[in-house]
Amino acid sequence: MNKINIVLADDHVLVRNGIKAMLESDADIDVIGEASNGVEALETVRKLHPDILVLDIRMPEMNGLEAAAKLGSYSPDTKAVILSMHDSEEYVLQALDAGAYGYLLKDTDRNEFIKALKQVYNGNKYFSGAVSNVLANRLLNTKPFTTSKPPVQETEDSYSLTRKEKEILQMIVEGKQNKQIAEASGKSVRTIETHRFNIMKKLGVNNAIDMVNKAVKENLV
Repeated sequence: MNKINIVLADDHVLVRNGIKAMLESDADIDVIGEASNGVEALETVRKLHPDILVLDIRMPEMNGLEAAAKLGSYSPDTKAVILSMHDSEEYVLQALDAGAYGYLLKDTDRNEFIKALKQVYNGNKYFSGAVSNVLANRLLNTKPFTTSKPPVQETEDSYSLTRKEKEILQMIVEGKQNKQIAEASGKSVRTIETHRFNIMKKLGVNNAIDMVNKAVKENLV
């Protein structure tokens, strides 16, 4: 694949340096520009036309959400990805409204970060697990469940979910975070993340929103 050209925008130099080093450890990614605020980010994007602009939210002069909303007029083909320590519903929904293609938390590990950027580069949207839960909760709160279709027992079996996976899926549908599920199950967060990955793989989905939708639609929990 072609190199994915990235511009990083964060007002902390040490944070930018760390993110840059992490991303450039992948041969497919090249950080071609940096900025310390939203205004600089947009000017840098106008000059360099990167594939992706990675933005922190809280920056001086212009925050990341404002910059994401203006991005299209500076470089129409550049996609915005928000990288923040905040997983509040308000920020996540504002990022969606601003046209962001992704929303990741700053504690996201290297593999997920790089996977997210590659998915966004290919035209898909990507939201980290905790962020997907926020969106799933909003979806579930605004679209009540229906019981018009009776449960089909063989649908549940067809995905070969184990008893533990069904328990974890139930908690995900209820909006619990990985840490909460780990505490309730007496397992490590890493183990829960592995179960979560396996569940998504079995259901044929890529994020928590689709996982919750499928679980509810097909009476898996």
